[in-house]
Amino acid sequence: MYIQYTMDQLCLPMDLEEDIPPNHLVRVVNAAVNRLDDALFDAAYPGGGRDSYHPKMLTKVIIYAYTQRVYSSRQIAKAVRENIPFMWLAGRQRPNFRTLNRFRSERMKDVLERVFTAVLQFLADEKYISLEHYFVDGTKIEANANRYTFVWGKAVSKHKAKLQEKVHALFVDIEAAEKREEQEHRGQDLNELGESAEIDSAKLEQMTQALESQLLEKPKDKSLKKAVRKLRKDLLPRLVKYEHYQKLLGDRNSFSKTDPDATFMRMKEDHMRNGQLKPGYNVQIGTENQFILAYSLHQRPTDTRCLQPHLEKARQILGEHPKVVIADAGYGSEENYAYLENEHVKAVVKYSSYHNEKSKAWKENIGKIENWTYDKAKDTWKCPAGQTLHFRKESKEVLESGYEIRKRHYRSQSCEGCPLKERCTKAAGNREVVVSLERIRYQNQAREILRSDEGYALAVRRMTEPESVFGQLKNNRGFRRFLLRGIEKVTLEVGWLSLAHNLLKQATHDQKRKAAILQ
Repeated sequence: MYIQYTMDQLCLPMDLEEDIPPNHLVRVVNAAVNRLDDALFDAAYPGGGRDSYHPKMLTKVIIYAYTQRVYSSRQIAKAVRENIPFMWLAGRQRPNFRTLNRFRSERMKDVLERVFTAVLQFLADEKYISLEHYFVDGTKIEANANRYTFVWGKAVSKHKAKLQEKVHALFVDIEAAEKREEQEHRGQDLNELGESAEIDSAKLEQMTQALESQLLEKPKDKSLKKAVRKLRKDLLPRLVKYEHYQKLLGDRNSFSKTDPDATFMRMKEDHMRNGQLKPGYNVQIGTENQFILAYSLHQRPTDTRCLQPHLEKARQILGEHPKVVIADAGYGSEENYAYLENEHVKAVVKYSSYHNEKSKAWKENIGKIENWTYDKAKDTWKCPAGQTLHFRKESKEVLESGYEIRKRHYRSQSCEGCPLKERCTKAAGNREVVVSLERIRYQNQAREILRSDEGYALAVRRMTEPESVFGQLKNNRGFRRFLLRGIEKVTLEVGWLSLAHNLLKQATHDQKRKAAILQ
């Protein structure tokens, strides 16, 4: 009547592999990690102490966990105890969550990138990727930090400036109260840096100690005692704090107190782009055939300044610069075009006004210098009204990165009575334009490439390359917030994600190949 059922009898076979289908993803992960050279992991294990779990076993477990949307070390440890594919990968060993977390966030910090490169080499050998085209894009992922413990650079500078005023005012009061101060300091007042000079915490500490020495000699001086107490208990600690904040900020405009490496960025919460400022990181990836070729993390919310450091990281991973880089208009700055040209990389990169130039309104806008004519031999511009703008001077703009933009200034001889002036400019007097000829040259090159058959095909393909990968990471696998803190550990987390994504994509390609053969 019933199939025999008992829990007290040993059942055969005992090999867990029998319960795993031949085409299961866990077999792809197992085969890929087994191909790695054991020597890759030597840097993570200097030796000594008790024997460690095998790094290949831990690598397999973590990669497979990331493919299954399991990111917590405690949940991974639970799966190793209860889930058959995890138990098979671990060889029925049971590393606890501390071991797993320490392995992925500490031991592998100098090894993971080499493991990622080795897996990429396997994918290239098996013709999954060709490394010919490099599609780059970025996305923002929230940091594991409190959303309300923010520090803003402008606020720090403002409070520090007010604190400096209080410090100067305090010492002015001390000088006024102590007539003999000038004689004791041999003609030098307490504000040795000048009335408007900024006093750092080290200098203020010296000045405070000097006042404390005076207080030992005059312990009943109430005004001096009050000043010393204010310096020691209030002004000096605040100045130290503000200097520490400015050091953490660097050239950023904000950071989070719970993860100082995270910058507050505007996150896109939905398709309507209704978001809010949250601590996060800008994750940059380069893809081909939706495989991740390189990854990097940045503390800047905009993509423009991330391209160069990302491509340097890509060169470190791939061994050389990609031959062709395809990117959207967020990367189309003069500095980036110059960098790609100097590195002999073909740039299929849009600039900010590329799509607007195709519109009727743009073409009919006579105020746009792109609709004017430039005479290279005479170095003059001619507007639609026939006026010639002659060169006046050249100026330079140095960006934060140190890149220098050379701007040329041109002015017409007379715009008086021009019937097109109201449509050309609202400024009074003759029309003057400031233009970077290098930027125009780079834009002309980009326009020519993008309008070619190859460039157009690559630009269209870009929309299904990194965008799809981000969609799989954030939506399909639900990774929208980092678990670790600090840019080093978060970079490792992206590395694990990228490894898992690539092996998951390999499994998908294998299934498609087998299905095509069967047909």
